[in-house]
Amino acid sequence: MLKKIILCSLLANPVLASEDIADQYPASMLYSKPVEVIPDVFSAIGATAPSTYENAGHNNNLSFIMTGDGVVVINGGGSYLLAQALHEEIKSLTDQPVRLVINENGQGHAMLGNSYWADQGVKIVAHVDAAHEFEDRGAQSLSGSQNRLQERAQGSRVVLPDETFEERYTVPFGTMDIQALHIGPSHSPGDIVVWLPEQSLVIAGDIAFHERMLPIFEDTITIDWLETWEEEFEKLAATYVIPGHGHPTNMDQVRRYTRDYLVYLREKVGEHLDAGGDLVGAYYVDQSPYAHLDTFEELATKNAGRVFEQMEFE
Repeated sequence: MLKKIILCSLLANPVLASEDIADQYPASMLYSKPVEVIPDVFSAIGATAPSTYENAGHNNNLSFIMTGDGVVVINGGGSYLLAQALHEEIKSLTDQPVRLVINENGQGHAMLGNSYWADQGVKIVAHVDAAHEFEDRGAQSLSGSQNRLQERAQGSRVVLPDETFEERYTVPFGTMDIQALHIGPSHSPGDIVVWLPEQSLVIAGDIAFHERMLPIFEDTITIDWLETWEEEFEKLAATYVIPGHGHPTNMDQVRRYTRDYLVYLREKVGEHLDAGGDLVGAYYVDQSPYAHLDTFEELATKNAGRVFEQMEFE
């Protein structure tokens, strides 16, 4: 009962992360020790700062599900050693073997740890677009990781998924209904969510942010992300949300800092365009309501510039 009260309190009033918080689990390569979000669903919450040597590249959430007939890991991890550290935590909690890894997108922090899981003989699955992204940019991701993490990147190499899917992949073992879904374009190519309908829990990946500012990449089309959110993501009506970054929370929080932020930024840039403003001026549109988010300083002006470049030709 106490555990349930604590979880409900967390979901209603999430603890804000900070880039200044030191490594929360010094005994491990992981930034923080995995926590049980609901029964049999765990997540090791990564730093909300960019990938650094100090956080060992663990700046996203590494989740896993105990199905009763094997463990499903969500995200290969940002390096070989990081995936190995996660596996050690899993083995301390269960005798169930890891049978499947699902990459939530094609970014390095989701896929560079595939090298460890492949060496363990674990099947790796991803969306077809994520696989193409990692095939095209994996070497660049690996090089960047090696430069940042130095010896902590040891063993990491580019390993592509064993299987890809386009719309839905259903985990074929265990007692839980676990669905990997591509619900539409959002943050980056091949982004998926992992949906547990019986538990009303979604491992949302990078479709949903709340403690750190979301990044808008060159290939992030914000109007498409909003359509995916409103037409598909909201329909899940999830009770529990494990985002790609930051602590487990609820739909109200991720809506406020993802959907509402995208709408707000597009409105501000739209006003700037209507006034005849240029790209340089777009960098300085008011984003102060979101200044408390981690990575605001790194991302706010870039986000505004990219939205301007998109909306200029919409």
